[in-house]
Amino acid sequence: MKNSKKSNSGSLGESLKTVFAAVVIPLEILIAALIFIYVLGDGGNFQGGDSNNAALPGNYMGIIYKGGILVPILISLLMMVITFALERFITITSAKGKGSIQKFVRKIKSLIESNNIDQAMTECDRQKGSVANVVKAGLSKYSELSKTSNIEIDKRVVIIQKDIEETTQLEMPMLQKNLVIIATIASIATLMGLLGTVLGMIKAFAALAQAGSPDAVELANGISEALINTAFGIGTSALAIILYNYFTSAIDSLTYAIDESGFSIIQNFSTQAK
Repeated sequence: MKNSKKSNSGSLGESLKTVFAAVVIPLEILIAALIFIYVLGDGGNFQGGDSNNAALPGNYMGIIYKGGILVPILISLLMMVITFALERFITITSAKGKGSIQKFVRKIKSLIESNNIDQAMTECDRQKGSVANVVKAGLSKYSELSKTSNIEIDKRVVIIQKDIEETTQLEMPMLQKNLVIIATIASIATLMGLLGTVLGMIKAFAALAQAGSPDAVELANGISEALINTAFGIGTSALAIILYNYFTSAIDSLTYAIDESGFSIIQNFSTQAK
């Protein structure tokens, strides 16, 4: 029954996060397009009040608008990185629980070594979060099997270990959800930026060729507008890489805490049962 409840809770969490991604991605693409058209493309950013003309000197919104059709895509990618980073931060912070995870693990290990299992379970209830849930599942099974003598010690150890692993498998995927989106954006943002720059350069040189006479100012303006895409793409990609590595490290830290606590539970049970 306990595993069934956890499974249902995990499935609901997975479904909500899948819906979240499915709603956020198209919504932010739409918002980025509206920003591109109505904010960056506002006539007040351009000479003569017309977005077909050059941007006003020093008006960066007009300059960004001149970056071309890929600018709203790059804006949407940046918005997605920020949105999913906030969502991951909230989820991982919740998984850590209320207090310091390092202090929690040390306290649990100390209570297990003194064979104070009930107090350790109370500490899990106080801490809350994914790590506490996994540790409590192991402690519950520990307490249950401590009262059983008709099962061999090795088999009881395996049962405790299996219960910890099952609970971990239910809790950990929730922490890694949507990280693949941040990783994907980290890979494609730079490429999208370079594509926008290449398209902008083609447009600038094509316009120069049609003009018939070299115009250094016009060419410089065209190149600077094209490079907006590269700047956007590299900046977004760098942010995504930093955030992805941060969240991966945070998840690794939680995994280590679970492994350390689980090892203490199993080791202490093996010692006490002999």
